[in-house]
Amino acid sequence: MKSSLLILACFLAGLLGGALGRVPANWSIETLTLAALYALLFLVGIGVGGSGGAWPMLRRAGARILLVPLGVVVGTLLGTAVVAAFLPGVGLREGLAVGAGFGYYSLSSVIIGQLRGEMLGVVALLANIMREMFTLLATPLLARRVGRLAPIAAGGATAMDTTLPIITRFSGNRYGVIAVFSGLALTVLVPFLVTLILTAGI
Repeated sequence: MKSSLLILACFLAGLLGGALGRVPANWSIETLTLAALYALLFLVGIGVGGSGGAWPMLRRAGARILLVPLGVVVGTLLGTAVVAAFLPGVGLREGLAVGAGFGYYSLSSVIIGQLRGEMLGVVALLANIMREMFTLLATPLLARRVGRLAPIAAGGATAMDTTLPIITRFSGNRYGVIAVFSGLALTVLVPFLVTLILTAGI
């Protein structure tokens, strides 16, 4: 939760700095944002390549483990499609792209901001931060009332890192392996799916 609050604080500081005109005039925000995107993609690659325990875990679990991230993808996109229908000014494609961040707010918001403008990027940032916060707060109730896979689904991409401790605490250690794999799969999927949704047919 501390890391989420830090991200939110940095965002609010940037918002305040931009509103007060504190950003140096010679800064190219678009260039800096694109550089941050490339750096994030590079770091995601390092994280995936360095997860030595992920591949043996996948072999042991078999193909059934794929149903978890697949269910998260289908459920998230269906849910965001319904919500987008009731939000004025947000089209179906934009709503699906925001949902396809799967809680990975830092990367998805940058990609969406590049492709659809800063306003939708802010929406993606806040929506995906709220998804992580909800998981951190609601996991005890979800695990007890809905099922032990529910916190993994709620966490989305964050199930492999920031929400993993609370997932394993309330769902059990053996569900931690599933959480890591699901979060890893969704993390890899985010940049491709968000870009595909926003650029398909353009």
